[in-house]
Amino acid sequence: MRFPGFLSSAVTVILFVGCFMAVPEVVTAKHGGGVTRHYKFSIRMKNITRLCRSKSIVTVNGKFPGPRVVAREGDRLIVKVVNHVPNNISIHWHGIKQLRSGWADGPAYITQCPIQTGQSYVYNFTITGQRGTLFWHAHFSWMRATVYGPLIILPRRNESYPFIKPYKEVPILFGEWFNADTEAVINQSLQTGAGPNVSDAYTLNGLPGPLYNCSGKDTYKLKVKPGKTYLLRLINAALNDELFFSIANHSVTVVEADATYVKPFVTDTLVIAPGQTTNVLLKTKSPAPDAAFYMLARPYFTGMGTIDNTTVAGILKYENPKNLENAPLFKPSLPAINATNVVANFSNMFKSLATNKFPINVPQKVDKRFFFTVGLGTNPCPKNQTCQGPNGTKFAASMNNISFALPTTALLQSYFFSKNGVFTADFPDSPLHPFNYTGTPPNNTHVINGTTKVEVLPFNASVEVIMQDTSILGAESHPLHLHGYNFYVVGQGFGNFDPKNDPSKFNLVDPVERNTIGVPSGGWVAIRFQADNPGVWLMHCHFDVHLSWGLRMAWIVLDGKLPNQKLPPPPSDLPKC
Repeated sequence: MRFPGFLSSAVTVILFVGCFMAVPEVVTAKHGGGVTRHYKFSIRMKNITRLCRSKSIVTVNGKFPGPRVVAREGDRLIVKVVNHVPNNISIHWHGIKQLRSGWADGPAYITQCPIQTGQSYVYNFTITGQRGTLFWHAHFSWMRATVYGPLIILPRRNESYPFIKPYKEVPILFGEWFNADTEAVINQSLQTGAGPNVSDAYTLNGLPGPLYNCSGKDTYKLKVKPGKTYLLRLINAALNDELFFSIANHSVTVVEADATYVKPFVTDTLVIAPGQTTNVLLKTKSPAPDAAFYMLARPYFTGMGTIDNTTVAGILKYENPKNLENAPLFKPSLPAINATNVVANFSNMFKSLATNKFPINVPQKVDKRFFFTVGLGTNPCPKNQTCQGPNGTKFAASMNNISFALPTTALLQSYFFSKNGVFTADFPDSPLHPFNYTGTPPNNTHVINGTTKVEVLPFNASVEVIMQDTSILGAESHPLHLHGYNFYVVGQGFGNFDPKNDPSKFNLVDPVERNTIGVPSGGWVAIRFQADNPGVWLMHCHFDVHLSWGLRMAWIVLDGKLPNQKLPPPPSDLPKC
């Protein structure tokens, strides 16, 4: 049982954008309207204590969470990553479109081999047509548990936000803390076939907060002035959980999702899936109230199995001349853990800003249509082994019943150099064996394993993908992330997708533009994008446990005819497998 810590023992941690310990940065010559910014990431072990437990974790530059990377739209980023730890690693720049720079995308065995101990790799890319909040994280096994940090893209110089200028900007990163070694956690799960042990706490800017035992001193406090507007840059870097978030007695105005501006709307409760970012404006009260306010986050979950059903707390504290030591501390009310209707209603609030200055380009016609089921399944237990998954099997996950197996050579290298035998271009466009996806599941829940199947797209094809949740081993939400692209969320609903009637309800006027979207529990989502970025691009569930079980696939987008429509050769320091 968990007990609240004493608030009087909490330390104040004031963390604005400029207060993150940034990596050393060198700004060199201007180019094409932007500048080139150099950073260095040293991957090192660091002893960290949380919940009265100390352990050695993998970090960037000894920081947890990792350092901020800040740039402006149009800037070029050059980040040298040097690996000083025993683990392999790669870094993904989550949400960056990587236009013709797919070699810098980062997912291990997709666009590069991992960076091995003692090796280095330079990520080199230009931020084109993007501004807002994204993040970077490790993309190898479960290293993302501790290797992540904010990626903040400011507007071009002399350009402003399409909303009121904030007094301060505050990154807020949600994460998970495991007392155990996360690599041991996932390795045990893959060996036994059982679900992995859950985290011991959620964190807010790396701190669990006072609602966990032995954690009162590790509380994030945001100190604010009365009557000011703050821009909160919310990032869900948790491994496996969607989160509700609320600040007691305060509403916020949502202005951005996944680094794209949205039509502003007011809410007192947010939902944010792993891999998603949300910018909100917080207008503080005036005069300063004689009180403090909890900022709480806890999970949304509808599936089978166990979950870390705990609550992370930070504290919003006003600068008050009275300097009250024993001010009342108010707590917000959060939805029930399985409040699917709350999640659906919140998701439907998002619409693109869609102005002349910030236009959108939704594909109105579709060249390629796909229907992908996403969900859980099983693998048979190997001979002479006892497995702890459903009915003595092993848990698995799949898209169109294909559990994607990572190759031992990076897909992008294999494709670029025309190496045979690494992948096959036969990922199914739709389920091989259709069934009542959200009704009674089929008796056979086994997935297809062992082959790296991909979809191949002609350059500039307009693509529509319907992603359908299934009831196999329980319906649940799946946050799907597409590398190399943003997409438009043109429709979503509950039950089975109806190809005759549902498309007429699609929003082709101002749909939200994202890089990560939750497939509704027991429902479906429809996305569209223009395949105008050549390369190999991963699409996967951002629950790391489902990713580890195979819920992923890859697109190969072919080169166009013009020189600026072709993928350039790889850099000379690309890691070798």
